[in-house]
Amino acid sequence: MAYQVYVDGQEGTTGLRIHEYLAQRSDVELLRIDPDKRKDPAERARLLNAADVAFLCLPDAAAREAAALVTNPNTCLIDASTAHRTSPDWVFGLPELAAGQRDKLRKSKRIANPGCHASAFILLARPLVDAGLLPAALPVSATSITGYSGGGKKMIEQYQAGGDDKLLSPRPYGLTLSHKHIPEMMAHTGLTAKPVFLPIVGNFYKGLAVSLPLHFAQLASGTDATKIHAALQAHYAGERFVRVMPLQDPATLESGFFDVQGSNDTNDVDLFVFAHDTQAVLIARLDNLGKGASGAAVQCMNVHLGVDEALGL
Repeated sequence: MAYQVYVDGQEGTTGLRIHEYLAQRSDVELLRIDPDKRKDPAERARLLNAADVAFLCLPDAAAREAAALVTNPNTCLIDASTAHRTSPDWVFGLPELAAGQRDKLRKSKRIANPGCHASAFILLARPLVDAGLLPAALPVSATSITGYSGGGKKMIEQYQAGGDDKLLSPRPYGLTLSHKHIPEMMAHTGLTAKPVFLPIVGNFYKGLAVSLPLHFAQLASGTDATKIHAALQAHYAGERFVRVMPLQDPATLESGFFDVQGSNDTNDVDLFVFAHDTQAVLIARLDNLGKGASGAAVQCMNVHLGVDEALGL
């Protein structure tokens, strides 16, 4: 018997990609809403409550409204918006976060899918906090460069239309220092000081890399690149989607440039440690439409249903 799955907001970038992942699966039956009923609360409620799993690919306010429509205790909601990522009533949808996270995902009917920037940052920082290498109160900074698909339909159309020279250069944003991913970046790493976070959108469709610079003098005594690398390896031992790359990755050092798009079209996160005697820069790379959004959501669905975690990915 196939699982009934509904995507509320299936016209957006994340929703369309989830449909692509699931359309080829024989164990899934996709429920579809009639186009002229997309804004009909009664029809949406019917489909949400008919689903074994419903993905919410909506703005925050609309996601909260959709969640309130669900009365079926057997419907599992996976929310791709920011609305519930720090809520104690929702499980954070990052299976690799910590021991026991998968068990929480299996048992919960409310799963909050992580943000793309946040996923990369958390996967870098959480193991170091847990290992006692990175003090929770240390103020850190991070920079993320991402493809324009993360900006949604309007930004995609803007870039693909061409004709605007301003779009040829990288564009830093989030300059109010209050990016919407920061609360989850703190909540799910254990950091107590708000990080300075600078995201940058580039003139390429997809791909994302978050860099986290560190001074060894500010970390636990005796911390060096080898210990940081070992902590990442220990935390992600056996993980199929998180790959800790060789220390001082020779391929990157040989070319002299980091390939932001090197994890595209996968559900992988690649973690890198580059360092010298007193400093290090850690980089996490992922596909912002894959492990940074739709792939992560499907992975969480697989964990919740108890099927192969990589099914369809």
